[in-house]
Amino acid sequence: MISRRTLLSLPLVAAAAAGVPFRVAAGPRDRSLVICLSLQPEALDPTSSAAAVIGEVVHANVFEGLTRIEENGRVGPLLARSWSLSDDQLRYRFQLRPDVRFHDGSSLDAAVVVYSIERAKALGHANKLAATFANIAAVRAVDAQTVELVLHHADAFLPFRLGEPPAVILHPDSAARAAHAPIGTGPYRLTRRPGGDIDLQRWEAFREPERIRIDQATFRFIPDPEWQVQEVMEGRVDMLFRAAPTSIGRFEASREYEVLSGSSSGKGMVAINHRRAPLNDVRIRRALTHAIDREAFIREVLHGRGRAIGSHFVPTDPNYVNLTAVHPYDPEQARALLREAGVRTPLELDLTLPPTPYALAGGPAIARALQAVGIRIRLVRVSWAEWMSGVFQGRFDLSLILHVEPLDYAIYTQPDYYFGYDSPVFRSLVAQHAAAVNPRQHGRLFRQIQRHLANDAVNAWIFTPESISVVRKGLNGVPMDYPVVTHDVGAMYWG
Repeated sequence: MISRRTLLSLPLVAAAAAGVPFRVAAGPRDRSLVICLSLQPEALDPTSSAAAVIGEVVHANVFEGLTRIEENGRVGPLLARSWSLSDDQLRYRFQLRPDVRFHDGSSLDAAVVVYSIERAKALGHANKLAATFANIAAVRAVDAQTVELVLHHADAFLPFRLGEPPAVILHPDSAARAAHAPIGTGPYRLTRRPGGDIDLQRWEAFREPERIRIDQATFRFIPDPEWQVQEVMEGRVDMLFRAAPTSIGRFEASREYEVLSGSSSGKGMVAINHRRAPLNDVRIRRALTHAIDREAFIREVLHGRGRAIGSHFVPTDPNYVNLTAVHPYDPEQARALLREAGVRTPLELDLTLPPTPYALAGGPAIARALQAVGIRIRLVRVSWAEWMSGVFQGRFDLSLILHVEPLDYAIYTQPDYYFGYDSPVFRSLVAQHAAAVNPRQHGRLFRQIQRHLANDAVNAWIFTPESISVVRKGLNGVPMDYPVVTHDVGAMYWG
């Protein structure tokens, strides 16, 4: 649930606050790098797991899709060298590159793509792009290098969706092992996972060897913001993604590192379990939202590095509507709604926190805000594996979480999704939007979709964060903006 994302805080490293200088153990490596992330993936197949961190590691590195999403959000060719759309907008034809092989030597052809798409369709909601794949009525190989997708209804977003991690192409001979022994078409192979680290080694048989200038990359997973900063200060990390905002001033003063800050598609929110009373009462959900001061949260937890949102959309989305005024910060209104719903206070609820800085720092802030209106919160800190096996399976009251996937509003059409929202009206709006061809109608319905979620207070949306990376000076190719959260090592180089 997770690109272009997060950041946080927590009390920062005492050494940093005391002005201890950076100790850089070694200068930039010519052909290797170390990237530090907060969450560790439990598996490595982005087509069959909801954890966005999987795509951060393997997408564009080990696995590739038919298309590629550039930093500016535009869609370009990747495994497909070109594509065309029929006049009725229901048939896409993709021309494949003829020079693509998998790490085990298998060739990419139309039959492989057909298999991969049919497999993704069969996964249903286990694939994050379930709605996109469900719209594919048929997929066939026109010839060895041409694939045709026939849609139930027009989808102008399809080329973009096919560039996201859940749409990577897998081979029928190795797909079953993708979660733990991934074999893809990308420039890197997984070599080992000692102590939880993930190492990627340059694949010498990659089709464009001259483009790849990093031979080896290590992904390290450190949830503790203090430990993250210490690793940078000791010179053991080349790139820290989603750095805690409290540390940014220290990094900005460094002669060895620089801070990159850009836009994000992340939606930070208090997720609400609609299956549990009284949270299935819209008045209670609205009370939760009224109780939270979004701007104060952004100031205190994100140190101003974010923007308030009022629905599951961000300012970079097309036809975005700022809906923070639908349920603004109003503690008295929150108390009135609780009384109207017949709630005897204090209402006791659990707030589950994943091991990310924004959650660990933001949880106490949310608890204080809800306590002020008569909702007593018990903070429950869990590992990422526990979050996936508990909250993501619907076992929770509330959870502070960041959804990072772009334009992922279709999750609200799935009653079995973890927060259990079930609205025939919303599903109808999404279906109408998907079938709309007229641009004006398309935009109008998109705005209605946003307003419906906000009015229903499906979740308590708070912020979209800036995307903050701390990067060793001399490392180029690190994006500032993340339309899709992917760390493309092949695009990076020292110079």
